[in-house]
Amino acid sequence: MIGAIIGDIVGSRFERRNCKSKDFELFTKQCSFTDDSAMTFAVAKALLRSSKDPDELSKNAVKYMQEIGLKYPNCGYGQIFWLWLHKKNPKPYNSFGNGAAMRISPVAYVSDSLEQCALLSAAVTKVSHNHPEGMKGAEAVAVATWAALHGMSKSEIQAMVEERYYILNFTIDELRPHYRFDVSCQGSVPQAIKAFLESSDFEDAIRLAVSLGGDSDTIAAITGGIAGAYYGVPDNLVAQAIKYLPEDLNEILEEFGRTCCL
Repeated sequence: MIGAIIGDIVGSRFERRNCKSKDFELFTKQCSFTDDSAMTFAVAKALLRSSKDPDELSKNAVKYMQEIGLKYPNCGYGQIFWLWLHKKNPKPYNSFGNGAAMRISPVAYVSDSLEQCALLSAAVTKVSHNHPEGMKGAEAVAVATWAALHGMSKSEIQAMVEERYYILNFTIDELRPHYRFDVSCQGSVPQAIKAFLESSDFEDAIRLAVSLGGDSDTIAAITGGIAGAYYGVPDNLVAQAIKYLPEDLNEILEEFGRTCCL
């Protein structure tokens, strides 16, 4: 989970001013946490307050997305999701946006199997992003994170993703020159997974994701969530990232780490 938060913070300053290079300072005064982190914390809190019953998880996902979203309203939410956050009884709105995938990484840490991971991913995602591509994008990230956490090799993870979700027959170097801003799952999730697969360590994964351009904070958050599960996250990067987070979000991070990341 902290890998996704770091990716979001590092990528935040490049969302509208892309950096098509791996050579940049990771943390600066221009960095901040965005909706990617806020909703990742909401999913984590929902998981902490729920059993593994999908219906209960769905209800709590709505509850804590609205709670945290309304507490931190200036994080860059999309317009339709912003309206969803303010509704008394919000309904899914057939979205295939990458908001489904940016927030899903905590699910991997509470799942006992790949199948359960997919089930819990669906429970979290369908409350808003219930378009088939939105559901697919979130599940692809969740199961890739689960696989990375449970010792699958990169070749095995790529084979699984290609069999179930997306063909990854491209390289980041090939894609980078012409890749543009795309907030759809189908236009950003495969690219984020590929950045992880091509990386040499956690930091390199974040740098690769940001260097692609496009929706930089979200791509880096997705990549970072998978890379953090696979490589682990260096303590010095964690220490820098938590400085950007308010106390209540750090408390969720600490509780999730104690409870779900043993």
